[in-house]
Amino acid sequence: MTSSRLTAGPQGALRAVSNSAKGPEFETTDAALTVSFAGIGRTFPGERGQGRSVLRDISLDVKAGEVLAILGTSGCGKSTLLRIAGGLDSATTGDILIDGRPVTPFDARTAVGFQEPRLLPWRSVADNVALGLVRGTPKTEGAARVANLIDLVGLGAFAGHRPRQISGGMAQRASLARALARNPGVLLLDEPFGALDALTRLKMQDLLLDVHAAAPTTVLLVTHDVDEALQLADRIILLGRKDGEEGSSIAQEIVVPGHRPRDRGSAELAELRGRLLAGLGIDRHGEARGVEKTTAMPTFPY
Repeated sequence: MTSSRLTAGPQGALRAVSNSAKGPEFETTDAALTVSFAGIGRTFPGERGQGRSVLRDISLDVKAGEVLAILGTSGCGKSTLLRIAGGLDSATTGDILIDGRPVTPFDARTAVGFQEPRLLPWRSVADNVALGLVRGTPKTEGAARVANLIDLVGLGAFAGHRPRQISGGMAQRASLARALARNPGVLLLDEPFGALDALTRLKMQDLLLDVHAAAPTTVLLVTHDVDEALQLADRIILLGRKDGEEGSSIAQEIVVPGHRPRDRGSAELAELRGRLLAGLGIDRHGEARGVEKTTAMPTFPY
């Protein structure tokens, strides 16, 4: 009987090592890849031949293994930028390279995690995860990788369950495992935890950090949640439109201090949180509205 265990290789890559007395060990090398945006712009056709510019002059280099969070208001082009990175959409201007080579349509070097799990209801958790495997993966190797990833996201006891038999958080874990099954050099996450309740969302953030530590890859994360970005990312870019210009460009770029996992109550992160919220057009309550800042705790009864 063959079994396998999950280990971290010399570069932190996910390794599935067979314990069978026969046959060589099988190892997958999940090499994180660089991503380079050079003058990316995207214009969509509009009425009467007038185009609608969504993105303009996005230039950015993402290091291999980096977690980059992309923030911005609704409609600013965050998801469009993510789709362009994965070859799901094409830029109108500019170039995008992964590992120094141009992105191709539906680029196999990337994998996408969506806001909804999008699991097939008639398939088990394991079978849904297996859908992410690269076509042509040998059956034994594929089964071992699926089992390892299911264990990694904490669903080992639910591998045979159907999506209707597990919670929303579990379904999102399965979706994450499916995205990782193809050994992506770049993982594209579009609001992956947006539909979850607050507590489950925090748990999923911690899980993503654990998964990234065990199987490092480059992560581009689109989110509306400033606190999520500060907790997960090495760097944050804020997309926004400058006065009188069409299309969003990079309005702010912030390197998040400290090592993950970070203290969610950190005063340093609180200051960055305020700066990012201001960039999103959210005023700080109190002094931002002309109200005198209060530092003393009121006495009861109020």
